Amino acid sequence: MNDKLKKEIIEWVKTIAISLVIAFVITQFIRPTLVKGYSMYPTLEENDYLIINKIPYTIHEPARGDIVVFKSHLTQENGKEKDLVKRVIAVPGDKIKIINGKVYVNGKELKETYINGNYTDGYIDTTVPEGYIFAMGDNRPNSLDSRDPRVGMVSEDDIIGRAFLRLYPFNKIGILK
Repeated sequence: MNDKLKKEIIEWVKTIAISLVIAFVITQFIRPTLVKGYSMYPTLEENDYLIINKIPYTIHEPARGDIVVFKSHLTQENGKEKDLVKRVIAVPGDKIKIINGKVYVNGKELKETYINGNYTDGYIDTTVPEGYIFAMGDNRPNSLDSRDPRVGMVSEDDIIGRAFLRLYPFNKIGILK
């Protein structure tokens, strides 16, 4: 084998190895997800394609207002557990109260300009335990979330990451606030 061919092969091997390392790093820190359902309307809609950042909650705790993706114990038709997309409403130590259609965190009414409508059904009066968050969809009448015992408080260990970028539909590409 001549030197030129050896160099060419080495360059190809290096390129493939670097590509594999980059792909591995990317898949460890970000993840795509597709929104199913309308529980986050009007912020997110069915079939929105999101990029989830897996890094933030290894560094710090979730914050009120973050849109997170987490593992639930609800199952899909194929038997796999569903991932849910919801907004963090209360964090560990917060006292959350839902009464007469209004949401209060630590005694202050939340100004929720992002929700569909202006009413949150249900009655809640509790404190979020350490290691958990209270999360709800923005489309309150059509969201299975922490208000329902089937979902309940979300363990921080079940949070996959924070939704930070919408890639599709193309006319709505951008960073999620």
